[in-house]
Amino acid sequence: MTHHGDAVPHRRVAPAGLEITLLGRFSIRTTRGQEVRIVGRHAQALFTLLVLTRRPRTREAIATDLWPESMITATGPLRQALYQLRGALAAAGLDLDTMLEADAETLGFRAEAVASLDTDRFEACAAEPICGAEMAVALYGGDLAEGLGHDCFAAERERLADRYEDALATVAAQRLNKGDVDGARDAAERLLARDPLREEAHEVLIAVHGQVGTRSQVVRQYRRLSDVLARELAERPLPETDATYRLALARTVERSLERASTMERPGMPSLAAVV
Repeated sequence: MTHHGDAVPHRRVAPAGLEITLLGRFSIRTTRGQEVRIVGRHAQALFTLLVLTRRPRTREAIATDLWPESMITATGPLRQALYQLRGALAAAGLDLDTMLEADAETLGFRAEAVASLDTDRFEACAAEPICGAEMAVALYGGDLAEGLGHDCFAAERERLADRYEDALATVAAQRLNKGDVDGARDAAERLLARDPLREEAHEVLIAVHGQVGTRSQVVRQYRRLSDVLARELAERPLPETDATYRLALARTVERSLERASTMERPGMPSLAAVV
């Protein structure tokens, strides 16, 4: 029995964390399913920078990163972006004190406020054999902050893109080894669309054409590789690519001979026997 005046214990509800997508489409939801809508590219850029940094920094440094060309960095765009960010978090029913760590000089996003971040999941999967390259490729929804033009994201965007392209190269090779020629072709072509200099993707396509294509397709793919390497790097294909090329050519010839042999009908006289 609880007497009048006694303290009544109550269960504390854990604050909601954020599930954040920064690769490709910008998206934020709380762990309770509430969408957090941050309006405005400046506010989105500020949120992205704070989440990626995960530690308090001076407001001047943050403003300089986001708007290096501005002469009013400390009082202009940053103040407006922070106002919009606070409003979006509050509108989603979030406690600002559990989200932001802020004082007159510094600003940061609390690490414990982030329940999940897609860049972290992607990198962990790319580095973990159990998860593997296939899952890493599936997790990569697009380049980091691709809708934001702020230069401060360029280095991290490029680093993550390199990891994605490495995973694509691994996927292409693994699919080819498993006999999934369509899947191998798809992964290799996606990689070359991003970087025509990735020789391993050209090598996969040469091998694919060797298995299911024609001799002319093998030769054209090898020439594309040779041309781009000579033009961009003044180099020629690697020895292992040359070996794949020779094998692919041999396989197309072998298939051609097999088809020719099936076209010969048993018991038919040869032209030389006809008088």
